[in-house]
Amino acid sequence: MMTATLTVSGLGKHYGEATVFAGVDFAVQPGEFVAIVGDSGVGKSTLLNCLAGLDTWDTGRITHGSTELGALDDTARALWRRAQVGFVFQAFHVLPHLDVAQNVALPLMLLGQNEPARVQQMLTAVGLADLGARLPQQLSGGQLQRVAIARALVHRPALLLADEPTGNLDPTTAARVMDLLLAQTREHGASLVLVTHSDAAAARADRVLRLTSGGIGAG
Repeated sequence: MMTATLTVSGLGKHYGEATVFAGVDFAVQPGEFVAIVGDSGVGKSTLLNCLAGLDTWDTGRITHGSTELGALDDTARALWRRAQVGFVFQAFHVLPHLDVAQNVALPLMLLGQNEPARVQQMLTAVGLADLGARLPQQLSGGQLQRVAIARALVHRPALLLADEPTGNLDPTTAARVMDLLLAQTREHGASLVLVTHSDAAAARADRVLRLTSGGIGAG
């Protein structure tokens, strides 16, 4: 896995005349965990989508190592994301026609890797060791969240992006999930950016940044 610094410079996003955010500047080093907090509606999830190259921005730059996301076309951006990014979505985005193990294996499959042992290791790590053959509709919301986290981690990405990853979990499972995310960051040198309203999750970060419409700063 290539480790690289994520750098955001002067980032701005608008919807028509409305400013979502502007003047966003920060960097995340390999092995660092940064939590982003802020009021509801301030654009935290939108910022995270920009960092993944899933959304567009109007001003500024996002670079990951030597890769400038704004200079990539859609295909190149998708290939970068496939190899470098693990994204835990708030809405899970598991595929209903695939079983749990197949959902978790998807990032490896897209990279041409067949590693059932690693998939099983991730399922065990998130407490779903015996549920690999189940379909998503047979799982609870908390279990689906853990499937999404296992899928995001299985290919050991250099950049981990998480949108409220503990929002549907009880406190014990939430702490376990944070342990997993931190282990990926520490052991494999990933950069972790987490958007959260959870004080418990933010408290475990190396740095907390607060996003407002006018920029970002220490939380």
